[in-house]
Amino acid sequence: MTHTAGGPPVRARGRLAGIAEVSGIPAFGARPGTRRHPLVAVAMVLPLAALLAVVFGGVEAVVVQASSVAGLLGL
Repeated sequence: MTHTAGGPPVRARGRLAGIAEVSGIPAFGARPGTRRHPLVAVAMVLPLAALLAVVFGGVEAVVVQASSVAGLLGL
């Protein structure tokens, strides 16, 4: 019987990622095994957090909480 496996099996991470790996193109979102620096993660999240705060009225809630804390501290 002929051996048909050409190499190690592609790990199941989704159909498109598997196709991309087989064709030699890095998979979508593929990164080396290194971790992201915390400041980079913060820089990625802050714009979305600010947008959501403005859209859903979170800015007013933060102002109310900050004024309450300032009142408790006697400022």
